Amino acid sequence: MNNITSNSILVVDDVPINIKILLEILTQAGYRVSVAKNGKSALEKAEEAIPNLILLDVMMPGMDGFETCRCLKANPNTKDIPIIFMTALSEPVNKVKGLQLGAVDYITKPIEHQEVLARINVHLELRRTQLKLAQEEKMSSLGQLVAGIAHEINNPVNFISGNLIHAEKYIEDLLQLLQLYETHTKVTIPEIKIFSTKIEVDFLKQDLPQLLSSMRKGSERIEQIVRSLRLFSRLDDIECQLIDLHESIDSTLVILSSRIKATSTRPTINIIKKYGDLPLIECYAGKINQVLMNLLANAIDAIDEAIEKLESITSEQLPIIWISTTVTSDEKSVLIEIADNGIGISQDVQQRIFEKFFTTKPLGKGTGLGLAITREIIVEKHGGTLDVNASPGQGAKFAIAIPIRQGIY
Repeated sequence: MNNITSNSILVVDDVPINIKILLEILTQAGYRVSVAKNGKSALEKAEEAIPNLILLDVMMPGMDGFETCRCLKANPNTKDIPIIFMTALSEPVNKVKGLQLGAVDYITKPIEHQEVLARINVHLELRRTQLKLAQEEKMSSLGQLVAGIAHEINNPVNFISGNLIHAEKYIEDLLQLLQLYETHTKVTIPEIKIFSTKIEVDFLKQDLPQLLSSMRKGSERIEQIVRSLRLFSRLDDIECQLIDLHESIDSTLVILSSRIKATSTRPTINIIKKYGDLPLIECYAGKINQVLMNLLANAIDAIDEAIEKLESITSEQLPIIWISTTVTSDEKSVLIEIADNGIGISQDVQQRIFEKFFTTKPLGKGTGLGLAITREIIVEKHGGTLDVNASPGQGAKFAIAIPIRQGIY
C-alpha cells in the first residue's frame, strides 16, 4: 500500500556508522525512520511507503546519490519528496549539481546533531506550508468556480420557474374552456372527434397537470441545488457571521447527493437526522462547510470500503449515516455528531488520524490533510473540540463542539 507516513524520514547511506548515528538522532527527535543502504533500495522503499523527507548520501557504490535523486524526481509518485544530500564533498560544483537535480539542501559530513535537526525541521515545515497553501488555494478556486456556476444556473432557472407559474395558469384555463365546450356543445363535428381521438384528448387532460407538476418539482430541485452551492461556496470568510448550522448540513448533503445514491455495489445510504433546537452560531461559514464536507465524505468512503469487503448485504448491514445536533449542557456550544456504520478505525490509526499527511488511503486518493485541516478549523480557528470514537468493523463517530459565540468582537 502506498501510504504517506507522517513525520517519516528515509535515510539512504551505505556506511553502518552513519546510519547508526542518524537513527539515534532522528528517533530521539520523534521521527519514524526507515533505512536504505543503496540507491536501488531507496527507490523501492520510497515508492512503497512515501516518506516526508529523504536524507541521501552522495557517495555510494553502484547508483550514487545524484543518480538516485534523478530517478526519484523522475517518478511522479516520489518527485515532490524533499531531498537533503549528505556528503563530504564540499566543492561548490557538487552542491550545484545536487540542487539542479532537485535537492532542497546539503548537509556536510561529519554530521552535526543540531544542524541535521534544524535543516530537517525547516524543510518539513516549508513542505507543510506549501501543501497547506496549495490546498487552501484549491478550495478557494473551487469556491469561486462553484459560486460562478451557481450564479449562471440561477438566472435561467428563475426564468423557467417564473414562467411555469403562468404556464400552469394558462393551461388550467384552457382545460376549463375545453370542458365548457364539451359540456355545452350538442353538435358532434366529425373532424373534431377524429382529431380528439388522434391526440388522446382525455389522456392529455389528465397528463398535462402531472407534466407541469414534474417540471415544477424539477425546477425546485435545481433551485435547491443552486442554493446549496451558493451556501457551500461562501467566500466571505474574512469575518465571523451568524449561520443556521442545519442549513449548512443540508446544503452539504445536497452537494453529496450523487455519492449518497445507490451504486452498482450498494443501496442508497440512509441519512438519519436528529436535529435539536439550535441558535444561530457565530463562525467562519465557509470553513465550517469544509469541515462538514470532509466528515460526511469520509463517512461515505468508510461505508463504501466496508461494503467492498462483503459478499452480500443483509438488512443489518444497510448503509447508514446518523447526524445529530444539540446544545451542550452549559449552553455555550453546539454539538454535532456524525456517525456511520462503515469499516471503522483501529486504535493505532485513531491516535494519528489528525496528523498532517497521515492517510490510510492509496496514493492519489488522499492527501492526509482533510482531517488535519478539519481539526485546525474547529480547534484553532473556532476554539472548539473534535473527538472520534471508533472500532474496526463497528463504524465511527465524530463529535464536534463549536462555541455559539466566538467572543472576538
